[in-house]
Amino acid sequence: MFTPKRAIRIAGASGGFTDRQRAILDLAKCDVDVIVGDWMSECTMSWHGAAKANVVANSVSDTDRQGLYDPSFMENVSPALPYLEKKGIKLAVNAGSSDTELLAKTVVQEVKKQGLNLKVAWVQGDEVSDVVNKLLKEGHKFENICFGGNLEDWGFDPVAAQCYLGGAGISEAFKNGADIVICGRVADAAPTIGAAMWWHGWDRNTNFDEIAGALIAGHLIECSSYVAGGYYSGFKRLFDGCENLGFPIAAVFPDGSCTLEKEPETGGAINVGTVVSQLLYEIQGPQYYGSDVVAVLEGIDMVQEADDLVRITGVKGKPPPTTTKVGLTAVGGYQAEFHFYFVGLDIDDKCEWTERQIRKSMGDNVGKFSCLEFQQIGTAAEDPRDQNRATVDFRIFAQSKDRSLMVKDTLDVPGFNRYCLENFLQSAPGATIGNDIRQSAGKEFYEYWVALLPQSEVSHKVNLTWENKAIDIPPSTAMQLYETRQWSYETKNPVPLNSFGPTTRCPIGWRVLGRSGDKASDANVGLFVENDDEWEWIRSMLTVEKMKELLGAEYNGKEIDRFEIPGLRAVHFLLHDHLDRSYNASSTVDGLGKNVCEYLRAKHVDIPNKFLRRGRI
Repeated sequence: MFTPKRAIRIAGASGGFTDRQRAILDLAKCDVDVIVGDWMSECTMSWHGAAKANVVANSVSDTDRQGLYDPSFMENVSPALPYLEKKGIKLAVNAGSSDTELLAKTVVQEVKKQGLNLKVAWVQGDEVSDVVNKLLKEGHKFENICFGGNLEDWGFDPVAAQCYLGGAGISEAFKNGADIVICGRVADAAPTIGAAMWWHGWDRNTNFDEIAGALIAGHLIECSSYVAGGYYSGFKRLFDGCENLGFPIAAVFPDGSCTLEKEPETGGAINVGTVVSQLLYEIQGPQYYGSDVVAVLEGIDMVQEADDLVRITGVKGKPPPTTTKVGLTAVGGYQAEFHFYFVGLDIDDKCEWTERQIRKSMGDNVGKFSCLEFQQIGTAAEDPRDQNRATVDFRIFAQSKDRSLMVKDTLDVPGFNRYCLENFLQSAPGATIGNDIRQSAGKEFYEYWVALLPQSEVSHKVNLTWENKAIDIPPSTAMQLYETRQWSYETKNPVPLNSFGPTTRCPIGWRVLGRSGDKASDANVGLFVENDDEWEWIRSMLTVEKMKELLGAEYNGKEIDRFEIPGLRAVHFLLHDHLDRSYNASSTVDGLGKNVCEYLRAKHVDIPNKFLRRGRI
């Protein structure tokens, strides 16, 4: 008989390898049952995947393989191990990357070194290069889910392929007595899903609402302090304690609903605004796809129950998809960049002057660049109070498969760096270059291709190191086929904008909050307001055509999807292929899409005066 338990308390320790090293130790001192963390990203998957291909090709020894898993993880986890054992806290992390087994062995060695008795398991199955090659031979097309096209027409040879696993393996590891579960590339929310499935005894083939609720809880805490005020567009309210934003703790209840709080005596906040902000980060439409379940987002609701305590309800679940996302990495060639700095007046003319000079130096070699962009970054302030505020960065960005054009041992031979450098003495007035021009020496970069892989082709296993035993994790028997494209719609029954009374033209961000992010080359952006009457205004104003207008010169002509979450007073947009091939290859300085929202919040619209009287966000 299934006996309902109290809520499981799960702490989010890391949103990436750049996160603070104190996390696991400090959270292990809190009242939690499980700690989860994510050290991986599409960026690091490419790095480690390419490194793994090099290791295999060159038969590198175990001693030299450590860079294939996250290099910062052991310093984070080692001091926390005694607390995990003493308090019975479980740990499930995405940190193994391209050598999960070796990281698991390293953790086992550290546990023994400290004289502890923690059991370590590791999850395998995410590395799928062999599966991809097999399916290619069978005629599988691997269409890119961001910008279309088939893999065979990509023009690059994949060196690595990793798919996203679900949380079922983590759940199975905990059921079999594991204390620590090391994963290579499970989905961001999968550690939370696996922990909740294990704790509550949910049936992965029927409890879809409950598992979907855990998916959303996992999405909210997997980027650590984002949900506690990091990247929050209302950040000016949170300056007290901003030096040490708290890590989040989710309490997931038997029905899949959850509450969010943060570790005590830390900065930041857990309020409806910060939680909505994180919910809107890196989603792609009204359905949130996971390998274990599909969560429908349109009915989500949030309530502030107390200071730093928000309850999330209304998540509905559907059976998991027959496919999971797979990312393929290929060496794209070489890329470099060169920076001029212009000061003062006539910046546009100074940029044009320099571009024309550099193109003349390149001559016919311009055609050898697969990507060549001249970008003016920033504007010079009018009547500036100091020279820095009058300075603009003019960035020349280049990519090419031709190594001889990009990689030079000296600066006195033709090549990208020389084409830029030799024009310095005929520059426009008020120009200089940085004193470190190493960026102009070409380095390898990686192209990234995102497609779908049948879950039936994935060999998902969990390995119990203390028993030298592997357990197969078959796909759910309830999988369902879904359309690749999600539904998109304009608002129903829009309210006439003139019905809100007199307006003032000003930045939309004076009354509207938001959040944006990346998923491969797509960018998502969600915009939301704090009051019900403002919701009527924002949902009526923010159409797809209005989004194109706000994007201005940033709009790339591709499709834009739109949907609404009324309970959160939020409108969400998915900007297809906005980021130019994803982070590692992107020519934009905003390759992670995190700044799209703040760009949009700076754009001017007509805001009703009655809303402006409430003050600026």
